[in-house]
Amino acid sequence: MTEAWIIDACRTPRGIGKPGKGALTEIHPQRLGATVLKALAERNNLNTADVADVIWGCNVQRGQNGNDMGRMSALDAGFDVTSSGVTLDRFCGSGITTANMAAASIMSGMEDLVIAGGCEMMSGYGRVSQEMGAFVDSGNEHLREMYGQSHQGICADTIATIEGISRQDLDQLAVVSQQRAAHAIENGYFDKSLVPVYHDDGTLALDKDEFPRPSTTLESLGELNPSFAKLAHVPLDEKGTTYAKLMAVKYPEVEISHVHHAGNSSGVVDGAAALLMASPDYATKQGWKPRAKVVAYCNMGDCPSLMLNAPVPAAKRVLARAGLTKDDIDLWEINEAFAVVAEKFIRDLELDRDRVNVNGGAMALGHPIGATGAVLIGTMLDELERRNLRRGLITMCAGGGMAPAIIIERI
Repeated sequence: MTEAWIIDACRTPRGIGKPGKGALTEIHPQRLGATVLKALAERNNLNTADVADVIWGCNVQRGQNGNDMGRMSALDAGFDVTSSGVTLDRFCGSGITTANMAAASIMSGMEDLVIAGGCEMMSGYGRVSQEMGAFVDSGNEHLREMYGQSHQGICADTIATIEGISRQDLDQLAVVSQQRAAHAIENGYFDKSLVPVYHDDGTLALDKDEFPRPSTTLESLGELNPSFAKLAHVPLDEKGTTYAKLMAVKYPEVEISHVHHAGNSSGVVDGAAALLMASPDYATKQGWKPRAKVVAYCNMGDCPSLMLNAPVPAAKRVLARAGLTKDDIDLWEINEAFAVVAEKFIRDLELDRDRVNVNGGAMALGHPIGATGAVLIGTMLDELERRNLRRGLITMCAGGGMAPAIIIERI
């Protein structure tokens, strides 16, 4: 079995994902995808006719986000028409999954050159917000009865309650995320992968991350009201179903303490990211110097009622698959969907905090759902190179109680 090499990685800046407030909100998502695909082609003198597939992640595939954004972005980027594209949805885990699938196709010997990545225009969610989620819509009463699937924010609060993790601990993690992101931005740690976005008329739309709030303090976070306390009790149907009642299906003994808010949850943003991946034979023929290889990857399912707890077992599974221990991993990226996800991950695996999310995370920088996994892999790759380290593990929680994971190693 051949290796899967990562040749390059790039991403757009993350724009605030609210109509009228973010710099990217008026740009079509396939144009955002085309921005990173063009960058990979230009930076690597890429013959796009050789790209076997563009494997793309997107969570909400409705409205402008729909209709196979991977294929449409490739066409928009001017790729050869023989270069195919597919778009998948593993909720928040979509971006890592695209890299895992690209690696699988290369490692199997079936493909030589694949692009993985994703895009999410969260600013467009309002236009499709009347459509309910997979566990809450009217056709899925049986799933609600089986699993009590709730809203992810209520899940986060429930996990914190069960684990005894305080709001102060979560707020402290959020402050650290902001501080690390500000330090990384100030020192240009993201510059290698960052690609500016332009309007159709050629004017600059955005060339830096728009979401970070470097002035964040414990005191300022303490002034924020919990985001999900009221939402937990809003009726979802004529039967009076609420998110709190759904959670009580599986955890009737838990009196939820609401500790998450806008400051210690992931930011709503727009963005895209892409990874250029190739077989050693193809890369060598092109004269490309590989930056890293995929050591191992896995997918993991866990309790869908709590939804957010799969990253820890996913990390353990991918380490076992690679024949490694946590001591063999130099840096870790765990997506900060909510502060409790990262905090529990660090505690359960007994990790050194100075090796986890070292340049901040989604609480500071935002979480463009389908793109985030590819963003984190690129961020990890850049930081391993900057520090002259060897291996990194990237994972994230995903809707339905899942987590993909991947280990990369510098070459």
